[in-house]
Amino acid sequence: MAADNAKTTYTRRTVLKGAIGVGAFTLAVPDQWQAAGAPSATTRVVLVRTTDRAAGTRKAIDLLRPSGLARKTVLVKPNYNTGGPAPAATDSRVLEAIIQELRNAGSGSVTIGDRSGMAATRQAMQAKGVFQLAERYGLRVVAFDELEVAGWRRIAATGTHWQQGFAIARPVLDAGAVVSTCCLKTHRFGGHFSASLKNTVGMLARYVPGDTYDYMAELHASPYQRQMITEANTAYKPALIVLDGVEAFVDGGPDVGTITRSGVILAGTDRVAVDVVAVALLRGLGTTPSVAQGSIWQLEQIRRAVELGLGVGMAAQIQIVAPDAASRRIADRILRLL
Repeated sequence: MAADNAKTTYTRRTVLKGAIGVGAFTLAVPDQWQAAGAPSATTRVVLVRTTDRAAGTRKAIDLLRPSGLARKTVLVKPNYNTGGPAPAATDSRVLEAIIQELRNAGSGSVTIGDRSGMAATRQAMQAKGVFQLAERYGLRVVAFDELEVAGWRRIAATGTHWQQGFAIARPVLDAGAVVSTCCLKTHRFGGHFSASLKNTVGMLARYVPGDTYDYMAELHASPYQRQMITEANTAYKPALIVLDGVEAFVDGGPDVGTITRSGVILAGTDRVAVDVVAVALLRGLGTTPSVAQGSIWQLEQIRRAVELGLGVGMAAQIQIVAPDAASRRIADRILRLL
């Protein structure tokens, strides 16, 4: 370890062993990169190098040890834009591993809920085996686009770029805790990239029953689409985020694109931190100009999230927890990109 420390400029400290009994290291931004007067509050993002989605998900959650799940009703929001294989949609092994970890954490009842953007939600869920999984574990499944008018809450447009505000599914707001699981990918329809902030769009209505206004048409036609994506995140706060980066779309997306094997699972509780690390991963893999150019912190989704206080505001506030040498090598490269 002494030789290892001599070769790196990063501050490392051993963290408590996770429930799986694996030691880990926290990699922080080097002191010389920190702005004068940088706030001391930090958030952890766990990074696990793996090709095994289920094992990597369990390890990442065990190392993160998120709080606020015990005895809480939980809404799990996957990414079922389509029913295709990851990274187009949430891999069923990731979803099942999350459910198992929620059981281990002593959570209350669990609901899986989503609204697809490019497929019929129920059909996408059927293609991914969600209903069989729910039956096996005794879970509830909700296709948000089947909700009646009482199942939606309208959020006023005040302070946002939404012309008529937006409507979010009440099961999200009624849950004691929200778990978001997303994929690592670019987004060719104007989002530029899709990670935890973008995953929130699947909680929003396209139409509220009895109203012909198309919220998604407004979103996708707006020059402020990326700010609007972020603004929808003000309606709730996740207790846990799991990002499947075992494979990534480095262009195209969200349903098809060039796939690169990136071999990473991320876990965190701060949407800005998770998405900043996700964008750094995409940049390291080689991605689209809209994602690759300029400061990560100036990308519109990220910048607006910082303005709204949805998460950390600078690299110095992010600590990457890496359980082994392979994970640390990736974390080292990410920190250089921040």
